[in-house]
Amino acid sequence: MAQAEANYDESKVPEFKLPDPLVTFNGKKIKNVKQWEKKRRPELLHFFTENFYGEVPGELKIDDVHLIEESENALNGKAHRKQVVLSFKKDNHTLDYTMLIYLPKNVEKAPLFLAYDFLGNHTITKDPEIVISEAWVADKPSLGIINNQLTEQSRGVRCDRWPVEKIVEAGYGLAVIYYGEVDPDKNDMTDGIHPFFYVDDQEQPANNEWGAIAAWSWGLGRALDYLETDADVDASKVIVFGHSRLGKTALWAGATDQRFAAVISNNSGCGGAALSKRRFGETIARINRSFPHWFCNNFKNYSNNEQTLPVDQHELIALIAPRPVYVASAEEDRWADPKGEFLSALYATPVFELYGKKGISQQEMPPVNQPLLNTVSYHIRTGEHNVKDYDWEQYIRWADMFVK
Repeated sequence: MAQAEANYDESKVPEFKLPDPLVTFNGKKIKNVKQWEKKRRPELLHFFTENFYGEVPGELKIDDVHLIEESENALNGKAHRKQVVLSFKKDNHTLDYTMLIYLPKNVEKAPLFLAYDFLGNHTITKDPEIVISEAWVADKPSLGIINNQLTEQSRGVRCDRWPVEKIVEAGYGLAVIYYGEVDPDKNDMTDGIHPFFYVDDQEQPANNEWGAIAAWSWGLGRALDYLETDADVDASKVIVFGHSRLGKTALWAGATDQRFAAVISNNSGCGGAALSKRRFGETIARINRSFPHWFCNNFKNYSNNEQTLPVDQHELIALIAPRPVYVASAEEDRWADPKGEFLSALYATPVFELYGKKGISQQEMPPVNQPLLNTVSYHIRTGEHNVKDYDWEQYIRWADMFVK
């Protein structure tokens, strides 16, 4: 089992020196925003692109938009709901993905949470009007998902992760996309968005080209392209949210696309918010073995070799500055290394301070269920690897303070 291989003993965390986000690779100290934006930020972004997540090998714009369903009386009259299909075409390739959008009826141009869901848009609510995706999905027989197909049996099974009414009542929209429609979550680079960019007889991305996380991030950017055209949405206030592997995705989307107003990483762990050099819980070697398609092939150079990394995940968070970022952990989720997630937020803070923003000032993790709410925010809650009402309550409160 994965857990048996993991280190959960703080005394066995190797000694390491974290790179300073405000010192360039050639040793120059960064003293102001201009130097950060002209020198340090570009070299960090380039390193993460080439060695972690991979380059997007071209540009592809939305070919067409189809409004396939709409209601002014969703959520018992509280919300305007629409289901929008974004279509992409290139050569002989076509790809469609559906965005489910709920908007508060009492807000003219709503700020909005944009996110992926794991099992199809129909799972976030019992609403019978939500279209069931026909895309590939990993089997979950307990939810009626067999032969890699979603069925009516899974409608509403993730309601507990998505308090849609609470979000709408707080004055926010929510837009969700089934991530498997953008790129199926399997080690097969011949489907999803990847083949659109292959040349000649290419069947795999090059070693420095995008894995699935970068592909999913790309899909969020195209969703934002659409939202910028939607008169009901304030596209300058779109908060990108993700849990677990999709928390990694949200961080990378926020780092690479500065149009996102804020970023939320929920239990994102290794390759997300957690420091790699701690080798606590899931490690680079483990994630590359279990999910070889998530990152670019160059990331495998750092399997069991974290000590040679000239960066760490606090610098990924720093790439989001000066926009607000929230890192959240769960007490029982040791696989994702809550302490490593906290330390990333802490050690990213100096970059936010360059901009006059407040981050994490205390060196010790806060007690459970006592969030630190600033431009860089953090909480650890009781419970396991999941998304809970408690998490959303903090995210909404934080968004009220720093985005709305």
